[in-house]
Amino acid sequence: MLAKISIPVYGIHCLYYEIFIFGASILKTRFLVEFLQPLTMIKKHFFTLIFLFTQIWVAEAQQNTVGFYNIENLFDTVDDPSINDEEFLPSGRNQWNEERYQRKLTNMATVIAAMNVDILGLSEIENRKVLEDLVQHPALLAKRYQIIHFDMNDGRGVDVALLYKPSAFKPFKTLRIPIYDPAEPKFKTRDILWVKGLFQKDTLHVAVNHWPSRSGGKEDKRLLAAEALRKTVDSVLSVNADAKMVMVGDFNDDPNNKSIKKILLADNAQGHEILFNASEATFKKGFGTLSYNGIWNLFDQIIISSNLLKGQQHYAPESFTIFALPSMLESKGKYIGNPKRTFRGGEFNPDGYSDHLPVYITLTKQ
Repeated sequence: MLAKISIPVYGIHCLYYEIFIFGASILKTRFLVEFLQPLTMIKKHFFTLIFLFTQIWVAEAQQNTVGFYNIENLFDTVDDPSINDEEFLPSGRNQWNEERYQRKLTNMATVIAAMNVDILGLSEIENRKVLEDLVQHPALLAKRYQIIHFDMNDGRGVDVALLYKPSAFKPFKTLRIPIYDPAEPKFKTRDILWVKGLFQKDTLHVAVNHWPSRSGGKEDKRLLAAEALRKTVDSVLSVNADAKMVMVGDFNDDPNNKSIKKILLADNAQGHEILFNASEATFKKGFGTLSYNGIWNLFDQIIISSNLLKGQQHYAPESFTIFALPSMLESKGKYIGNPKRTFRGGEFNPDGYSDHLPVYITLTKQ
């Protein structure tokens, strides 16, 4: 994705000085420095030179984005006896008919199209059919998103999935990482989806997570999920110590919680150099992706391997972004500023999106 460049017009001498330094730092040749000096007197060539420098910068710095969105209960209207989808049927409590389903698809497609990321993890989707309906929506069709999905063993019947643009990401291996509780063999939750592929001419591992919820006080279950993810990270690193990884998801915990800090070891403090939580700085500023009882949480996070902080392929510093169109937020009433949900107070909201806001980061390849 090409970078957008905006150059303010200062006085001619100030602007010349900035471009002089910029050009010299890129091309690093004595000839260029000597060539630029007389141009202060040749204004007719000046803006041509600016154009050439910006084109060189854009061509050399490839930028791509990786994101995540919990799209909150994207179910079709067809009964699946193998899962608990009764609420999302025409005869169910939510009166989930075709009109409501299509409205939900439109709202989700609108947000994803506006984000326009190259790789997008999703959670709370019922099956592959709803993903196919989503990527074939007119708002998304031109993006040409492809799908990676497995039916998972979740008790509520929701899965995680990965959408990707084939022009940016070429997957060649996929894994399902199950989360087991030996003390509770019948416990069911979403698997972690692990995808390995070619990205920016290098191998990238992407993990999509939706850890067990907080309802019923399930911290121990999230610790198990953290252990499963960490075990996979260590396994990958044992084969390739320089493996590049991006972990996205709704972790149902904040960046400072035990599952993230102590078990996954995504701790940005010195001495924990393997994983870096790109979300942590935003969390410390008080921002979040969902609000419950007036308290914001940042459950939707992006964690990267620390080798993406340096080198030719790297995380663009502070590029972690919580994405929110104005239409995605409540504009009045008790919940002003909160994510606008599909159901509000038990009533269907045709203008609703999700109880979570999506997030993304930028990876740059020089």
